[in-house]
Amino acid sequence: MSEILLQIDGKEIKAREGMTVLEVAQSAGIFIPTLCYHKKLKPYGGCRLCIVEAESGGRTKLVASCVHPAEEKLVVRTCSEKVNKIRKNLLELMLAHAPESPILQELAHEYGADKNRFGKESLFCVHCGLCVRYCAEVKKLNAIGFINRGISKEISFIPEIASKECNNCKECFELCPTSYLQAAFVLTEALAFPKASSGTSSDG
Repeated sequence: MSEILLQIDGKEIKAREGMTVLEVAQSAGIFIPTLCYHKKLKPYGGCRLCIVEAESGGRTKLVASCVHPAEEKLVVRTCSEKVNKIRKNLLELMLAHAPESPILQELAHEYGADKNRFGKESLFCVHCGLCVRYCAEVKKLNAIGFINRGISKEISFIPEIASKECNNCKECFELCPTSYLQAAFVLTEALAFPKASSGTSSDG
């Protein structure tokens, strides 16, 4: 692959063609916050926390750095006033779902986000999709997926698959930025997993 030259936060960086802006920034030690990104998974661009300003040909736009390709002479700003304001708003929305999440609390402190700005939501999932994508792309099991759409979207274990595969895996648990995934599994296990036979019978 050919080599390209771009600028991130005033620093000129060489990169390989085909890399994303996030990958280039990480290779240069420049921090961009992420939630839905994982190096083993295909870029998703779901959480939008990795948003940056990208200027090319005199035009500037806001892009998700985990999916936006690095380009020759691209100028990137990772922490402008506009970018930081958007990240703060996104974090406040996520904190309404999971105010006790250590990851969200750490980022909230960095960006001055108020976890009490919005009313608390009943669903703790922040729709990062890490569990769904990891199970499908890495484990090839598809034991968990999304149901519904929009604000009603949530994750759900597929009992027929999860009852056979998840107890010996649970690798996705440590990826979850909230406690929702573990809680969803326990609930599915209690309500939908096949019950083991006791092996006894009653004579009446």
